[in-house]
Amino acid sequence: SFYTRRCLAEDPTWSLVTVPHLTELCLWHIIHNFEKNPILNYLLPEHQRKVVDKLSTSLPLTVTANIVSHEDYWKRCCIERWQVCDVSNYGDSWKRMFFERHLENIVKFFIPNTTDPKQVLELIPLCKGYVRKLEIDQFLPPLWVDQKEESNVLSDTGDDAELAQVYTHHYDLKDLITALPHLEELHLTYGVKGCGMNFEWSLFNFTEKDCSNLAAAVKMCHNLKVFKLTRSKVDDDKIKLLSRNLQDHPCLLELDLSHNLISDHGAQALGKLLRHSRLETLDLCNNQIRHLGAQALAQGLAESSTLTSLNLRLNFVEDKGGEAIGHALLTNTSLKSLHLGSNNLSEPTAAVFSQVLAQNTTLTSINFSCNHLGLDGGKHLLEGLANNKTLTKLDLRQAEVEQETDFLIHQIVWANREVVRIGSLQHPTTEPV
Repeated sequence: SFYTRRCLAEDPTWSLVTVPHLTELCLWHIIHNFEKNPILNYLLPEHQRKVVDKLSTSLPLTVTANIVSHEDYWKRCCIERWQVCDVSNYGDSWKRMFFERHLENIVKFFIPNTTDPKQVLELIPLCKGYVRKLEIDQFLPPLWVDQKEESNVLSDTGDDAELAQVYTHHYDLKDLITALPHLEELHLTYGVKGCGMNFEWSLFNFTEKDCSNLAAAVKMCHNLKVFKLTRSKVDDDKIKLLSRNLQDHPCLLELDLSHNLISDHGAQALGKLLRHSRLETLDLCNNQIRHLGAQALAQGLAESSTLTSLNLRLNFVEDKGGEAIGHALLTNTSLKSLHLGSNNLSEPTAAVFSQVLAQNTTLTSINFSCNHLGLDGGKHLLEGLANNKTLTKLDLRQAEVEQETDFLIHQIVWANREVVRIGSLQHPTTEPV
């Protein structure tokens, strides 16, 4: 035994340095028992950092959500879970990114009548302090098995469309989004991604019940600034309901309804909304708005003092609609950007906009691409620009304008843009247009 003790004493690999400090042992104990006893906030800052650096990213969110605020931990959580992580889209907050994307994933794969609603509701207390934007580009319908079985049993009634309507309502966002006090942006698309050979039109059905649920929910989101409901077959009846609920909304600044089925009656409701809201941006690209709808929007535009951007690309407003919008811009002093591309416009609209360009001092960008303005239309615009100092962008691609006229217009617009650029360099605090 004496010999054994002597060997240990003379072991060249043995060193006092390798013995862990008591502090290190305590920190390891805290790390291994964190789920049962998360005492992070009782530690000194340097000890907190050591604990957080070693914490597992698989710990339950009920433990970490409201205790761990260190960004490095949430960065690890994000990078381990998602391949692409651009934190600049989330206010440079990894914790916000994690909770927004985690919540979006749960809602995207929620199956009505199958998924337990507690999956969403139990997450609210954990994420409500961090979620500011939700982008949900998929809503799953109830399981198709139930629908088809019911349809076969009741097919003698001959009302399959009504049955499909009953069984395709989607997850109701109301309980979720009204419980998120910091929610400022909501982007929704009612459809199914990657359905492949299982494609059915009813998978892309934004039902009346979906609409009434959503309208009531958005009305109660008092801090909502941006609302996007795109590619969801939103028609006139649904847009009327949404518009009524969005009137007098205290914060809503941007409304995107592009790629839907809105026609004149829906546009009339939106024209009224312009008069009774603080909207700054309205996007109606790729809908079915004709001249009556455009005239209603023009009336709203004439009375709006807040709208700065209007997008009507890929509609059918034609000259009656284009002229009405032009006349509204003779009195409107808020609009800065207007997109009228692909609306079957011609020389009469250009004639009105010649007057607009001569008088309006607010507009900075107009898009007339893919119209039929023609040689005379181009000349009208050139005349109107003679003394214009504010327009910095005028898109006339595929507008059938004479090449020389287009060149002269470009020279004027380019000169205006240079003046703005030089002014922004001399006065850096001023936002460039």
